[in-house]
Amino acid sequence: MLREFREFLARGNVIDLAVGLIAGIVFGAVVNSLVNDVLMQVIAAIVGKPDFSRLTFELSDTPIRYGAFLTALLNFVLTMGAVFFFIIKPINAVTERVLPPAADEAPTNRECPECLGEVPAAARRCRFCASAIQPIA
Repeated sequence: MLREFREFLARGNVIDLAVGLIAGIVFGAVVNSLVNDVLMQVIAAIVGKPDFSRLTFELSDTPIRYGAFLTALLNFVLTMGAVFFFIIKPINAVTERVLPPAADEAPTNRECPECLGEVPAAARRCRFCASAIQPIA
């Protein structure tokens, strides 16, 4: 059993997953630093304070801390914006340059003009009504 467990751990999938998890955690710290230390500070320079968590109002003697929600929402929007513009867009640009565009594939199925049953595109007869049909070239 111990040998099987060691073989399981030695497979590439587990090691790849571990490396990906570690890279994700470290990269998450970089993105969080970009958002908190750069983007939120720009907002602080414009608005006056980057932390809205002190904004509250009272409802039946209970403080409603809507400012904490606004801070979390702003952090989310800025984080996803940073991920999109600094990761997704560059990766998509590199992928478009490296990989050739996918050729449009011909449809594999079509409808029979008589019974409207779905038949293979190269078929000469409908499998449902047996009527003769022209194959797609």
